[in-house]
Amino acid sequence: MSAAQNKDTPTTADTTKDGATKASAPATSAFVAACRGEKVDHVPVWFMRQAGRSLPEYRKLREGVPMLESCTRPDMVVEITMQPVRRYGVDAAIFYSDIVVPLKAIGVDLDIVPGTGPVVADPIRTVKDVERQLRDLTADDVPYVTESVRGLVSELKGTPLIGFAGAPFTLASYLIEGGPSRDHRLTKELMYRDRATWDALLGRLAKIAASFLRVQVQAGAQAVQLFDSWAGSLSREDYVTYVKPYAKQVLDAVADLGVPRIHFGVGTGELLQEMGDAGAEVVGVDWRVSLADAVTRVGKGRSVQGNLDPTVLFAPEDVMKKKATAVLEAGRQARGHVFNLGHGVLPATDPDALKRLVDHVHAFEVR
Repeated sequence: MSAAQNKDTPTTADTTKDGATKASAPATSAFVAACRGEKVDHVPVWFMRQAGRSLPEYRKLREGVPMLESCTRPDMVVEITMQPVRRYGVDAAIFYSDIVVPLKAIGVDLDIVPGTGPVVADPIRTVKDVERQLRDLTADDVPYVTESVRGLVSELKGTPLIGFAGAPFTLASYLIEGGPSRDHRLTKELMYRDRATWDALLGRLAKIAASFLRVQVQAGAQAVQLFDSWAGSLSREDYVTYVKPYAKQVLDAVADLGVPRIHFGVGTGELLQEMGDAGAEVVGVDWRVSLADAVTRVGKGRSVQGNLDPTVLFAPEDVMKKKATAVLEAGRQARGHVFNLGHGVLPATDPDALKRLVDHVHAFEVR
């Protein structure tokens, strides 16, 4: 069954611990079923960064509109999120936003600079900086997120919407470094030198990330993904000591919402077991570790997501299909498998190649 066949599937509703109504994904959603380790009739597929620079319709729509502005305009958010769903027939949509949106919403002086990434005007160095710059996030800070999610749920008509947030370590890295970093030296220096500031910073970021996820789910998102893009820069010991407790705090804070939780990081092959233990139902896997090895490391009690190398989409079609099939075969060993790339769609990717990949995944025989 393709995503298009889910259009009129009804959803069910429930309430959360804070009394808000939540919407659950359709019972027939292959994506949600795979996340929960339930039987599916096809392997579900979606792509990180499926909505974005690889699509000409996205580039046309975004022309002249800064990134952070586009994330606050519900009309643009809905249209951009929907573009790959229409074009590819993927089994899930990923909410169009950015991991620094909640920081901007609470008043952090930052911008997304084209060609660079997030740049923070006043990097954090002390506990006083944490207290001065970071307050709790509420739904009132991001009304455009609630409006956008509600609009998307109406448009998607049964195709699940994934909400997301940046994990505390990755957000902390931007706030400490002042922008992207190759070695995360300042981040690690503070982590090792000043545990009080580190714990204050990550504790506050965990609360902000959890609140951002809750806003999305309470508006109708049917799964969430926690992105820890830079966690792969850490040793396993340091991840367990300094980072895992705060990732767990985020994931635990949304457990009552009843939606699948995905935990993903880049270069995290050595951390997969720990990332799963932090509380997610699904662990995302990048392309640097084989999915077969990842299944063993994550354990039988969780599903996996991934993990085709994004550059394989530039290979001849027969090569792409062969490598995708190898990922699909390895995924049979997992409790559940959501096919994805090992990271985001590259800007130069041919959209037609992605469509061929989706068709190939959907044609794979599920035993």
